[in-house]
Amino acid sequence: MSKAQSGTTVSALDGLDAGAKRPRPEERAASGKAARAKAPLEAHAEFRPAASRDPVGLLLGQAKSRVPELVPIRHGRMLVSPFAFYRGAALVMAADLATTPTPGLQVQLCGDAHLSNFGAYASPERRLIFDINDFDETLPGPFEWDVKRLAASLAVAGRDNGFTAKQCRKAVLAAVERYRTAMGGFAAQTILEVWYAHLNIEDAVAAYRSTLTARKLKKERGGPQGHREVARQGAHPRQPPGGREADHGDRRTAAHPQ
Repeated sequence: MSKAQSGTTVSALDGLDAGAKRPRPEERAASGKAARAKAPLEAHAEFRPAASRDPVGLLLGQAKSRVPELVPIRHGRMLVSPFAFYRGAALVMAADLATTPTPGLQVQLCGDAHLSNFGAYASPERRLIFDINDFDETLPGPFEWDVKRLAASLAVAGRDNGFTAKQCRKAVLAAVERYRTAMGGFAAQTILEVWYAHLNIEDAVAAYRSTLTARKLKKERGGPQGHREVARQGAHPRQPPGGREADHGDRRTAAHPQ
């Protein structure tokens, strides 16, 4: 889980006066337990939509601030699949989550922490890392909103790709367990250690491949070699392909990438 989502470490300092002492670990632990009492674990499974709930109305209202010519394209893409709709409906989920219990732990949210908004990109040190790569919906809010959006995206994407309910549940549980254990590790670290925490993509790919059988490994396509080449060139994996050469030899990004 990205440190961008682990804002609780930083938020523990919010509101403290300059020079004030940072809460001791036992004080922070007690504060966390008190917050848990406000919204017990089982409370997060509850959602009772109001009779006035209008997801379509929310999306149409949001469209008023967008480029008019692009709205039909956006809506057309959302109609492709349940996961495509989910990706474009961050506002709808935020409106739903706003009605649910919360322990009151505010952080700077990603705001749209679904599965497809994680990816690989080059760090300032030219190392290829894996993290959240889209922050256009970032805003302050309850920490659990990002966790729930990510967990739900795994279930929706899994179902969309033909995985069984059991497989989807296993993926969701693995993700939230990893979030919990990662947060536990961050809580024991200093601010700077958390700041510099990262996931190296080549290490992650190697760890994943080590879990595959020889038969499955043979079916794998691509691999770390492609990631190394991107890192060597210092390119951004999400950079659109294509382009054109200007008369003076500079490379320009094309308006219609291939």
